[in-house]
Amino acid sequence: MPLTDTQLSYYDSNILRLPADKRKEYHAQVDRLVVELSTSVRDKTEIKITKVIKAGSFAKFTILRKTSVDPVDVDVVFYVSGRNVEQETLASLTDTIYDLLIKIYPNKDVEHFQIQRKAATVAFVGSGLSVDIVPVIEDAARPNYGWQFDIQNGSKVQTCAPCQIQFVRDRKAADKDFRTLVRLAKRWRNQAELKPLKSFMIELIMAYVLDTQGSGGSIEQRFRRFLHYVAQSGLKEVISFPENTTPIGSFSDPVVIIDPVCCRNNVAARITEAERKEIVTAATEAWETAHFASAEDDIDAWKEVFGPRFKVEDDE
Repeated sequence: MPLTDTQLSYYDSNILRLPADKRKEYHAQVDRLVVELSTSVRDKTEIKITKVIKAGSFAKFTILRKTSVDPVDVDVVFYVSGRNVEQETLASLTDTIYDLLIKIYPNKDVEHFQIQRKAATVAFVGSGLSVDIVPVIEDAARPNYGWQFDIQNGSKVQTCAPCQIQFVRDRKAADKDFRTLVRLAKRWRNQAELKPLKSFMIELIMAYVLDTQGSGGSIEQRFRRFLHYVAQSGLKEVISFPENTTPIGSFSDPVVIIDPVCCRNNVAARITEAERKEIVTAATEAWETAHFASAEDDIDAWKEVFGPRFKVEDDE
C-alpha cells in the first residue's frame, strides 16, 4: 500500500524539516556574523559591500535539520562594488575575509575557518552551523547579478542569489509539495552517500521533473518519479528551464544542468563519468526499493531509501 501524503508530510515535518526555533537561532547567529564582518570590511578595507543576502538551501527552505549525517550550512552572499572583475580574484577577496574573521573571532581555532572553492567557511562549534561567506562582484548593468569566482581554477561565472531563491518559490507555487520533495531527495542522497550530487543539483533536477511531467499524483508518486527520471535518463540529457535565455552554452561534461540564472554555467560540471554512473545506479536501486516498499507496505524497505530514522506516525 502506497504511503499517503499525510504520512510523508509527517516524516517531513517531524524528521526532515528545520524546526522554527532552530531557524530563528541560525538567523540570529548569521545576522551577528554579517554585522561584525560588514563593520570590519568597512572600517579596515577599501572593499565596499552593497548588499548581503542569505542564500542557498536555508533561504529556499529546502534545508534539512541537523543530524550526525545531515550538516547544516547557510550561504551568505556579499555583493561587492568598485572592483574590476577582470583583475579581481576570489583568492584576494577570501584572503581578506579570512584575515578579518580571525580578528573578529580571536578565541576560535584557525582550523574553524576554511577557504573553500567559492567561499570562506565559518564553523560554529556550539550550534554546529557552518556559514559559507560568498563574495560576489556586482554587475552594475544587471541588478542582483554579479560574478562569483572559483579559487581552484580561477574561473568566474555570473550568479544571481535572489533569482535562485525566486526560482524555488515559483516551483513551490506550481507544486505546494515541491520543498518537501526536495528534502526527501536530499535525505535519500545523504543515505546513499552521493556527495557529488549537490543540493542545488537536486533542486534543479526536481524542478525539471516538475516542469516536464507536472505536479499530478501523490507525494510518494512524485518522489518515485524523480528517482525514475534519474535512473531512466542516466542524467545524459541536457537539463534546462524556461528561465534560460539563448544562447545556451555548449558543454561536453558527463552531466549538464544549466543554471537557470546563467545559461553559460553548468552547475554539474564537476561530476565525473564515474560519479554519474554511481548516482544513476543508486537512483535505480532506490526506485526499485521504493516500488517494492510501496507495493508491500514495508516500512523497513523505506528505511533502506531514507535511513533508520524514517517514520510516518507517532510512536505508540
